[in-house]
Amino acid sequence: MHVLFVHRNFPGQFGHVAARLVRRGWRCTFVSARGPATVDGIECVRYTARGGASRRQSFHTRSFENAVAEAEGVYRAVKARPDLRPDLIVGHSGFGSTIFLRELLDVPVLNYFEYYYRPRTSDLDFRPEVVPTEAQRLRARVLNAMILLDLQNCDAGYTPTAFQRRGFPREYRPKIAQIYDGVDTTVYRPLRRPGRTFGGRTIPRGTRIVTYCASAFERVRGFDIFMQAARLIYRRYPDVVFLVVGSDRQRYGDDRERARPYRTFREWVLAQADYDRSKFVFLGLIPPPTLARVLAAGDAHIYLTAPFVLGWSMMDALACGAVVIGSDTAPVREMITPGHNGFLADFFDPEAIADRTTAVLRDPAAFAPIRRNAVRFIRERYSLEQALPRMVALYRATARRRSARDRSR
Repeated sequence: MHVLFVHRNFPGQFGHVAARLVRRGWRCTFVSARGPATVDGIECVRYTARGGASRRQSFHTRSFENAVAEAEGVYRAVKARPDLRPDLIVGHSGFGSTIFLRELLDVPVLNYFEYYYRPRTSDLDFRPEVVPTEAQRLRARVLNAMILLDLQNCDAGYTPTAFQRRGFPREYRPKIAQIYDGVDTTVYRPLRRPGRTFGGRTIPRGTRIVTYCASAFERVRGFDIFMQAARLIYRRYPDVVFLVVGSDRQRYGDDRERARPYRTFREWVLAQADYDRSKFVFLGLIPPPTLARVLAAGDAHIYLTAPFVLGWSMMDALACGAVVIGSDTAPVREMITPGHNGFLADFFDPEAIADRTTAVLRDPAAFAPIRRNAVRFIRERYSLEQALPRMVALYRATARRRSARDRSR
């Protein structure tokens, strides 16, 4: 079977799945705004988005304007390749990339649905100290425009977690399956010797390691709360180092604007207290094998998130046998059973996060059963080996819809 994957950023949510399918003899083509020509047997077709939103346009509609520009770029790239005759199109909704392909290809469309935005009781107003602006609330009312078009246009959809699926309008949920992306446990697994040198710094044996990971240092991922908890932790247990993975880019929200005159949100956070910066090793964004070493080396892993998309890093940490102290928020509660495969703490309570983490640092060996349960939890329920058969079944079932239409004709 030939699958045409569409995502602005290669490999996105599809790269590891496509690589496995190619090994099975499938043909996989990836349409992306950036990426190599060929990797792991996957042909990559580049597209360019022209136009899009400008600051002269309404703040509320810029995301939609950009999504349409992306969709037009995908359309032009695929139109220039008449040799592409896939059996199925798989695209990431929200970027709008698949919406015009119906005009080129009589092919079933399967969309990955990540999140449905809401103006209230959502990630937007989760942090009480950060009041959404009127413009932000109004934009949230129309931010789902392309997602709703995709829901109407696609033959089927899927989303990773029950929390994410519940967020979509009730009338569309029957169209959306729940299938997690799949953790590659050949990469994310317990390591006997993960090493103790990270970012050019060698951490002495006996010094405890706490890890934190987010694609970007932001309020939605509780970076500021983590830093407050870390300060409490190293004051209570001085022989500790924090390995911090992530970047200063802004992905969600307006933290950068609220952090002015500081250049980044991280700089703003560090300026709020007298942090001992020798306790922190900021590693930037690192490749998966290095991240696996970091997570496997940690004595504890802190993962915080607003009610939002669940980050891969928490699941990767569990797969590496980390003792996860997660925020007691809906997406994390879905994965963590306290005292079994990790622990929960109030997102807004640095003291509680520090208490739980410090208890782990004082006697890491006592938490070996938690580590084993975390690894087993991922391997038995959320590993790529578990997710891929369900994904393939969904791909085949969606692709068969064209055959059914052909027979009806």
